[in-house]
Amino acid sequence: MIQDFLVPLITIGLAELGDKTQLAVLTLSSRTKKYTELLLGVVLAFALADGLAIALGEVVTKVIPRDWIKTGAGVLFIIFGLITLLNKEEGKKSSHLKNPFLAGFVMVFLSEFGDKTQIAAGLFATQFNPFWVFAGVMLALILLSVMAMFLGNLLMKRLKQKYISLAAGAIFILIGVLTFFGVL
Repeated sequence: MIQDFLVPLITIGLAELGDKTQLAVLTLSSRTKKYTELLLGVVLAFALADGLAIALGEVVTKVIPRDWIKTGAGVLFIIFGLITLLNKEEGKKSSHLKNPFLAGFVMVFLSEFGDKTQIAAGLFATQFNPFWVFAGVMLALILLSVMAMFLGNLLMKRLKQKYISLAAGAIFILIGVLTFFGVL
């Protein structure tokens, strides 16, 4: 039982560290002060995407073509990037995300769907108890997301909003382009 929890926790935690999903969470957290809403959206997305993978193994990625998932994620990242760069309210210190829950959910769900960690979670479920796999995967993803949000909050406090907006927009566009080319 302990390995059913620890193997996914450690493996997914290491694999997700610095992944595009965590970069998205970091960037989104620098655009809002509603961290609880953002975290809830992120956690729900992880629970659904990885829960489906664990419940269905690799079936989900066989039903929906991986290219469609990557294209949708790439387009969404680029749109978020352009919206961020074109936002003329950068002088405001208030939230730029109208709905942090929805933004976090959509970005993470599309980023995670068909991702290596989602597939790994599904594979772990074929070898270990799915309940403990899910618990280990979720703990790893939540811990990493909280750390990304903490870092995003620090950036928001230390840098001018204008520079954060430029960096966030550029990161979103870069992730979108790299997603198209299969680099991420």
